[in-house]
Amino acid sequence: MTRLQVTIDHGAIARNVERLRAHAPTAAVMAVVKADAYGHGLVGAARAAREGGAAWLGVAQPDEALALRAGGDAGRILCWLYGPELPARALIRGGVDVSASSLEVLDTLVAAARMDGLRARVHLCIDTGLSREGVRPEGLPALLDAALAADDAVQVVGAWSHLAWADQPGHPTIDRQADVFREAVATIEGRGVALEVRHLANSAATLTRPDLHFDLVRPGIAVYGLPPVEDPAGEGFGLEPAMRVTASLALVKDVPAGEGVSYGHEYTTPRDTRLGLVTAGYSDGIFRSAGNGRGPVAIGGRRHVIAGRVCMDQVVLDLGPDATEHPGDEVVLIGADGPSAREWADAAGTIDYEIVCRFGGLKEKYPA
Repeated sequence: MTRLQVTIDHGAIARNVERLRAHAPTAAVMAVVKADAYGHGLVGAARAAREGGAAWLGVAQPDEALALRAGGDAGRILCWLYGPELPARALIRGGVDVSASSLEVLDTLVAAARMDGLRARVHLCIDTGLSREGVRPEGLPALLDAALAADDAVQVVGAWSHLAWADQPGHPTIDRQADVFREAVATIEGRGVALEVRHLANSAATLTRPDLHFDLVRPGIAVYGLPPVEDPAGEGFGLEPAMRVTASLALVKDVPAGEGVSYGHEYTTPRDTRLGLVTAGYSDGIFRSAGNGRGPVAIGGRRHVIAGRVCMDQVVLDLGPDATEHPGDEVVLIGADGPSAREWADAAGTIDYEIVCRFGGLKEKYPA
């Protein structure tokens, strides 16, 4: 008996990158493939992004960068999220560009590069207002001094930052952060550093702020076909969702009106009806908060919602008194012929990023 099946359309990922390149014709594209490519499979999604024209790949964790190298990717990769305990020698040996947000991380990079007689390619990360990774602007001169003093081991090739409110075009923080970033770039270049790349734009800014494209844009969620902002044209910026999630009906049975359904009887059948059982639940990534009339599915083009609570390994659907569904029928949770990740996010009270990351974790557990 199958549970959830997750399939990825790599062609859609490649086409999405092509469309993002068209939105940023003056900049190169870094496809962000962190978090197992937002649940879409790290190596496969990265290959598809390269086929679509991604000049760079971006990852958060060192193990992701090293996995890409082990998978055969030889292009530019930037890795950015770690403390001073990072596996610096492995990254530098692998030709991975690295980010520095602090003197402690820079010291680790310098020591590792010198051990192997190599030179680390470093992007200085500036905290322009997100208050996560990055050096504060007042700390940039000291970090830059240290990097330039170690030019035998470090080559500063990039400067970057990340936006806090880009998914709300017109928010005043966007321009404020952009101004801080430009000032930081001027500080770096004023010391004679010839930067190869300056990058600030995430998916939302790639689609809505061409003035912030600089040399490189870093789309993440848009690579997988999920627009981070509403398209004024109502066409989703031409992006194609790449993930499809399905299950199957295990059981269909007739029940009378007034029957309680699932734990706690939070749903009671309002009429004689047919119930369908799907053998997947919160252990498979279905949000418990999406129960009792919220979580959407489709069977043969007909829409249904979860009736009652989401259980650990099963949910129930009220198919209606005239249901024609049968055991074995495909149940679409996410797909072009069913609900979207955004619909599931609305049902669960979260964002579509979390939906695809959560369902994507099932790819190896339940291969399609």
